[in-house]
Amino acid sequence: MNANNERKLAYVAIILNAIIIGFSFLFTKVALEHAAPIDTLTYRFILSFGIMSIPVLLGLVKLNYRGKPLYKVLLLATMYPLGFFTLQSFGLLHATSSEGGILYAVTPILTMIVAALFLKETTTILQKASILLSVFGVLFIFIMKGNSIDLGNIAGITLLFLSCLAFAGYGVLARSLMKTYRPAEITYLMLGIGFVSFSILSISQHATAGTFNEFITPLTNSTFILSILYLGVLSSLLTALMSNYALSKVEASKVSVFSNLSTIVSIGAGAIFLNEQITIYSIIGSILIIVGVIGTNTLGRRSVNKKMVIKEQIEV
Repeated sequence: MNANNERKLAYVAIILNAIIIGFSFLFTKVALEHAAPIDTLTYRFILSFGIMSIPVLLGLVKLNYRGKPLYKVLLLATMYPLGFFTLQSFGLLHATSSEGGILYAVTPILTMIVAALFLKETTTILQKASILLSVFGVLFIFIMKGNSIDLGNIAGITLLFLSCLAFAGYGVLARSLMKTYRPAEITYLMLGIGFVSFSILSISQHATAGTFNEFITPLTNSTFILSILYLGVLSSLLTALMSNYALSKVEASKVSVFSNLSTIVSIGAGAIFLNEQITIYSIIGSILIIVGVIGTNTLGRRSVNKKMVIKEQIEV
């Protein structure tokens, strides 16, 4: 497969990733009705790591960590999944889900800044404007719904902001590690670290409180099991693979802006499964998001091509 086709495949992976994450909000909401946040994360990563371990143990997926800097992957895992999910979970204890959504929309801006600082990724003025347009599209939807940020929830807002910063850091560090690791190698270590960390945290909490039955009880509920299947297989394993593959082919700032498409998917999922109304401001905000995503990933390329043409003309 040539580089152009690999890049196209990366964009397909990013879009599918955004769609899966968009539906994950619905399944997370359902799962949390039956289990605590940390327990839900534990089951997610037990399932995702267990399933990926099958082809690894069978030799169908080859992993080679010899001579590679494992400490960098450990640092990556502290950002995502550990940092992102932990900060998000505790942040939502002190803030609302709408505040989480508003702050999460800012992640592409944080990624653009961090990528410029550490990866020296450059973006044109039009690309910067496109990222801001996409972010504004998300904010517009939340604001028109009557949602806002309550500065009285400063503890929760701070934790949620840090979770977004952790996710931005993950995108940038993962991008740099793709020069050394294959996407499957990074994904397997990320899932393994998430599995071990969340399992220890959840089980030790229940053991200390004597509530181990609360950890087991959700498994008797079919709705919870279906939700965890989606969250573990699709929203953890598959999205990690696709995200890491995309980051190996596309700049971190361009990958990050696609996360705002999840807002559009969430709106659609709410309309289909929860009979939520799609308003005119949801449509306007969605259009702004899509235009911003397209602009971020095309305007820069045109600018680069134009520079190459000018350079060739000068040389001639």
